[in-house]
Amino acid sequence: MIFWVLAISYWVHLLATVIWLGGLALLALVALPALRQQTLTANQWLTLQKRFLPWANGSLVVLLITGFVQMTNDPNYNGFLVIDSVWAGAMLLKHVAFGGMVLVSAYMQAVLYPSMERVRTLLENKPKLAEVEQAVLQKKEKQLLWVNLACATAVLLFTAVATAV
Repeated sequence: MIFWVLAISYWVHLLATVIWLGGLALLALVALPALRQQTLTANQWLTLQKRFLPWANGSLVVLLITGFVQMTNDPNYNGFLVIDSVWAGAMLLKHVAFGGMVLVSAYMQAVLYPSMERVRTLLENKPKLAEVEQAVLQKKEKQLLWVNLACATAVLLFTAVATAV
């Protein structure tokens, strides 16, 4: 029974990883350059972001649950915050990077995206002011997107280290 729980957990974990990292890569490496080259409009960018959001949030929840199942059933796991091996150190760093992804995503959803919506409304009444504010927010969004992609890549790196042990 435990074999199948772990097997399904690994499978779902990998699917969530592909969705999460694939979505971030699509946004950072394809959509963002298209937005800068103006082959993608700001409205299309926002629509793409909104469509990815539920998938990203769902993936983070799935990664958390399935990761917990896998970690606690791993023979290298010796207890909460017991850092006694390369595996444990890699897992700690992996969780720090995962926490970074969660924090960046939460900030973008709770602060940045609502600010961008307000600026879109401001565009109608005070276009000059809105353009300046929009440029600042877009720069911040780009930076956070790259930070999130770096954190996701770090999670994969630390997973590889833990798996190699």
